[in-house]
Amino acid sequence: MRKKTIHIQHLFVQLRLLMLATFLLGGINGIFAQDVVTTNEEDDDDDDDMEITVTDKDGNEEEITLPEAMTYEIDSLLHLYNSKTYLQIDSNCNMRDVNPVFETEVYIDRLKRLPTLIEMPYNDVVQKFIDQYSGRLRRSVSYMLGASNFYMPIFEQALETYGLPLELKYLPVIESALNPQAVSRVGATGLWQFMLTTGKQYGLKVNSLVDERRDPVKASYAAARYLRDLYKIFDDWTLVIAAYNCGPGKVNQAIHRANGNADYWNIYPYLPKETRGYVPAFIAANYIMNYYCEHNICPMVTELPGKTDTVVVSKDVHFEQIAHYTGADIEQIRTLNPQYRHDIVNGLNEPMAIRLPLQQLISFIDNEDSIYTYKSEELLTKRAVVDVNDDIPTYTRYRSTYGSRKGKRGSARKGHGKRGRSITVRGGDTLSQIAKRNGTTVAKLRKLNGIRGNNIRKGKKLRIR
Repeated sequence: MRKKTIHIQHLFVQLRLLMLATFLLGGINGIFAQDVVTTNEEDDDDDDDMEITVTDKDGNEEEITLPEAMTYEIDSLLHLYNSKTYLQIDSNCNMRDVNPVFETEVYIDRLKRLPTLIEMPYNDVVQKFIDQYSGRLRRSVSYMLGASNFYMPIFEQALETYGLPLELKYLPVIESALNPQAVSRVGATGLWQFMLTTGKQYGLKVNSLVDERRDPVKASYAAARYLRDLYKIFDDWTLVIAAYNCGPGKVNQAIHRANGNADYWNIYPYLPKETRGYVPAFIAANYIMNYYCEHNICPMVTELPGKTDTVVVSKDVHFEQIAHYTGADIEQIRTLNPQYRHDIVNGLNEPMAIRLPLQQLISFIDNEDSIYTYKSEELLTKRAVVDVNDDIPTYTRYRSTYGSRKGKRGSARKGHGKRGRSITVRGGDTLSQIAKRNGTTVAKLRKLNGIRGNNIRKGKKLRIR
């Protein structure tokens, strides 16, 4: 442990010297702001990254499982197409990468001042999650603040359409860390982490080629409808948020075990381990997405992509066909159309929409017929019609011999001469031509191959003898 501590301290000294040298050479301090963690929240133990420990008023310790999105590596988020193309570290941000510690009353006051309909109370569990976001996950918060420019307008519009509290837009922060490609260990998918059954129940199409749980717009409206329906059941937003995580059945069970007291903080000990941390994580997400500056977190700078629009197709088309004629980056097409699982738009099944940048959309319309035919046999490999092989199987019987090796070889050679021979029918061939070429008769050809009449198909194999 002592060697490990000395090694880490040595690394910090080297990084500080590097920052100082950059500054003295005329560089910008802030460019390293999100790369150096000077808080003591960092821990190399993977288990500690999956759970947090809280202590109750009686001194009893309890482990709470973190929502899965709080365990994502920052590198997985930064390798997304939108991150690589439209997000970058703010080189003008000069805040020191230090997470300040405040008095309890400061956190209470900040949560109280948030303009929310859902209550945002403070307690030690909430504090633990605030510490996670402001400490160990501060680089992820920087990413999410930048990525929020892509997704928050969609979330807000969907929630507004159904008259729901707009602070629910931060649910995807704890569900997926704003990663549209997120898939949980149990198969929940997309920004809102819909399970397969729930997604289908709320109108999201899922089959081998399409998964609309990955569609930011459709999934957001489905999530808003689901949240609305949960509120009709519980009439309490904290219970709704808990039910979104573990399902209404488990929340009702917890209420029953708590003698009918339908308050999240009262049923807390009866909830699954992850759900106990889910509402505190939601409160902490609301806190950090509003008070990031107070914790010296610099949002990544967002360059919003150009305008896009959709075109509806009624034929099957592959992303590579579109990219070839429109000049669009295939990764960009995938990012704009995340619902298509294998780069294939199955327009033959029903008319399907493809989202493209405006310029590429015009190119698609101008070259639509050529797009459909480009490498279609190579890229769209499902055959509409196939021929059945109607050859009559032939079998050769082998007799076991127990002689010398020479005898076996001789027997094999002898038998080899008696085996039948076959040919493949060429275009324009007739039975008489084939018989003449191969020194046999039409009658024998018919008998050997079970042919009635004179019709033979090109490519068919015929036994000769």
